[in-house]
Amino acid sequence: MTLRHIKIFVAVCETGSATAAGEKLFIAQPSISLAISELEDYYGVKLFDRLSKRLYITEAGKHFLEYASHIVKIFEEMETEIRNFDTQGIIRIGASITIGNYLLPKYVEKFKRLHPNMEVQAIIANSDTIEENLMKNNIDLALIEGIIHSPYLKSIHFKEDELVLICGLSHPLAVRDEIELEDIKNEDLLLREKGSAGREICDGLFATNGIEINILWESTSTQAIVRAVISGLGLSILPYLLVKDSIERGEVKVIKIKDVSLKRSFSIIYHKNKFLTNSAKDFMDICK
Repeated sequence: MTLRHIKIFVAVCETGSATAAGEKLFIAQPSISLAISELEDYYGVKLFDRLSKRLYITEAGKHFLEYASHIVKIFEEMETEIRNFDTQGIIRIGASITIGNYLLPKYVEKFKRLHPNMEVQAIIANSDTIEENLMKNNIDLALIEGIIHSPYLKSIHFKEDELVLICGLSHPLAVRDEIELEDIKNEDLLLREKGSAGREICDGLFATNGIEINILWESTSTQAIVRAVISGLGLSILPYLLVKDSIERGEVKVIKIKDVSLKRSFSIIYHKNKFLTNSAKDFMDICK
């Protein structure tokens, strides 16, 4: 079993067929099929089911792909690392919405001063999407809030944040500085979409306390939620950093929830099999 076998396997997974993989790698289709068969014989498992002349990856194949894609990428990174010695190239960063809006730009600015010839590519999305991109090796490392879900990822804490309950100035609760958690069950809530770290915290909070809530709005746009809150359409629980400006302008009010802490951690995450270049380590140090 060689690196060539692994590259062929990854190419078949990416293209969906032995023929397409052969065209991509400039290898004859029979040689592609032979390499896959040799892999299966070597490990004693079926990597693909062959149904009606089509290939369908098996569960064993999916598990093998987790390692194979990283082995191929690590080899490519090794060649880039040795040839360029980490002075030029690309670093791919993922960030959740809050971090991408408020922290990532200054981190990138500091990094560019340290590595002026490096290109920084970024994906900003909810935490689930960022984690998925790490697993697919579309990004090198990421900055998220909340917890990770995959055992293949490593996490390093670097900052604290908190969520806050906000309402519009015309809302009946605006006259109060503190409420009980139970009081929220009678209110309309405007929340981030499922998959975001903030939403995960909210769902866990209410589920743990056995409180059913009325979710009036779900949105990927924090700005849309804040505008709706300002208009008096309901309450929201959002990251303080994302609503700080609206709070300071007096557009919304923060209400404390008695005996409830909504603090959370920001973390640097990366695949445990990922080779981190010196530039990637420098970026992590800037965040820390």
